[in-house]
Amino acid sequence: MGLLDELKQRILIADGAMGTLLYSHGVDRCFEELNLSNPDEIIHIHEAYIAAGADVIQTNTYGANYVKLARYGLQDEVPAINRAAVRLAKQAANGGAYVLGTIGGLRTLNKSVVPLDEVKRTFREQLFVLLAEGVDGVLLETYYDLEELETVLAIARKETDLPIIAHVSLHEVGVLQDGTPLADALSRLEALGADVVGLNCRLGPHYMIQSLEEVPLPNRAFLSAYPNASLPDYRDGRLVYETNAEYFEEAAKAFRDQGVRLIGGCCGTTPKHIEAMAKALADRTPVTEKTVKRRTASVSVQADRPAPTPLPELARTRRSVIVELDPPKKLGIDKFLAGAKALHDAGIDALTLADNSLATPRISNAAVATIVKERLGVRPLVHITCRDRNLIGLQSHLMGLHTLGITDVLAITGDPSKIGDFPGATSVYDVSSFDLIRLISQFNEGLSYSGKPLGQKTNFSIGAAFNPNVRHLDKAVERMEKKIQCGAHYFLTQPVYSEEKIVQIYEATKHLATPIYIGIMPLVSARNAEFLHHEVPGITLSDEIRARMAACGGDPVQAAKEGIAIAKSLIDAAFDLFNGIYLITPFLRYDMTVELVRYIHEKEAAAKERKVVHG
Repeated sequence: MGLLDELKQRILIADGAMGTLLYSHGVDRCFEELNLSNPDEIIHIHEAYIAAGADVIQTNTYGANYVKLARYGLQDEVPAINRAAVRLAKQAANGGAYVLGTIGGLRTLNKSVVPLDEVKRTFREQLFVLLAEGVDGVLLETYYDLEELETVLAIARKETDLPIIAHVSLHEVGVLQDGTPLADALSRLEALGADVVGLNCRLGPHYMIQSLEEVPLPNRAFLSAYPNASLPDYRDGRLVYETNAEYFEEAAKAFRDQGVRLIGGCCGTTPKHIEAMAKALADRTPVTEKTVKRRTASVSVQADRPAPTPLPELARTRRSVIVELDPPKKLGIDKFLAGAKALHDAGIDALTLADNSLATPRISNAAVATIVKERLGVRPLVHITCRDRNLIGLQSHLMGLHTLGITDVLAITGDPSKIGDFPGATSVYDVSSFDLIRLISQFNEGLSYSGKPLGQKTNFSIGAAFNPNVRHLDKAVERMEKKIQCGAHYFLTQPVYSEEKIVQIYEATKHLATPIYIGIMPLVSARNAEFLHHEVPGITLSDEIRARMAACGGDPVQAAKEGIAIAKSLIDAAFDLFNGIYLITPFLRYDMTVELVRYIHEKEAAAKERKVVHG
């Protein structure tokens, strides 16, 4: 009788964690490598779980793939480690337990770290070895990213008729990290050919049972659950799981009530936990009917705040000018506020505030945004980088901005910390700029990154960066299009210093309906021009402009005048092609950007007057 035939008739008990036991034995290195260097230890753990009552065990191959083994310099040992793992598990089972070949997920938060092509390649390499060694089935476990799991499941189903168990992992009860309800995700996996669908890792029994309460019994497949022992505690540099094994006796009965037919354990579980579950389910009788709970999340739209016209809408209907004024590097904001007021009086639509530009610490842009908004009536556009905050901090920051009534944000990657004042600081990059745009879009739907309801929908207007100063402009436009798909509402470009480039940008992007604000930053000296051209990523100056600035010599007044003149010529080139103009203030020299703002408004007034005269 095969695994699926047994599941039709009774509940099967699976094993628990491998890594937890190895960790408790003092092993603090690549667990999968022990298949080669310490096979007796692996066999002993398998035998302990079988003695505890496990009908199903899994190979010690969760991380035995090219990507994860490469961290230890073992990428060339993928075949050997996986072959050994199957042989050890089969030796321990000795025909008395089913052996599942385990393949763990690669993606966590930042999808771009492991592209799908790499996921497919490394998955196939591991899968083919496990199948060749004669496993009884395949276990796909700890997949947070549904796209990844669906991709590898489709590959596995095409390659084998053996039973396939597909497990997702959740951050929040009942919902995947992309917002997909658990019931929908498991239904999709069943439709792709999974024979057993369920959950493992991250959640303990309590929240895993709660999640399964919303899942109906599958039409064809069976349900499974491999809960963690508990939430881990961190003591003396080690993770510790505290759950009493007896707790798993009652949990096992609750899992059975939710229709689970394959039940094991994940992080923190030991043979004692498995023994407790086997004891609780001694008769192994499954349920064939269940009542499904329906959970509804209340999400409201905050209606008590009058929302300003979104910046992209302004740029679609009229000339729109926004100006960047970086928060100070030192404490004290009097000069900054004077500049913000002067720009406001000159008629800007928004003041953009960088997020520690060039990886240099500055006063929090959220703090100064709140001050200029409340004291001066200035509309702030807050930049948000992926560099300085992890996923928790990013979401907290977004919730804070919403609470402060700040709705305009620019989602960018952020310069790496190694180029700034503190090169030893960590660049976080939990997410890419694409992921950050998606996250903010999800907030606008009232959902956190993990899909948990926020209680309210935010109304962020999402700006994104566009760098046209590249060799292949078409590739940069493709990135724009991808950001639009992620939810970007408009774009700000890097500073452009070529009239020809402005025309090229227009021709390359005229098919897009998404507004673009052309970036223009006045130069202040020849030294400034050379620094920007040679040392600042994403900025390129033409030889002509560098020569014009060099001709000013060391005269700061003449250099500033020339910088203004160059900026005005760039504005002239952009004027009839783009409604959006994005002025970047150099070194808090807001007098220069004030002059340019006035110049734009004068041009606009003159154009309207000509239209009236000739109209």
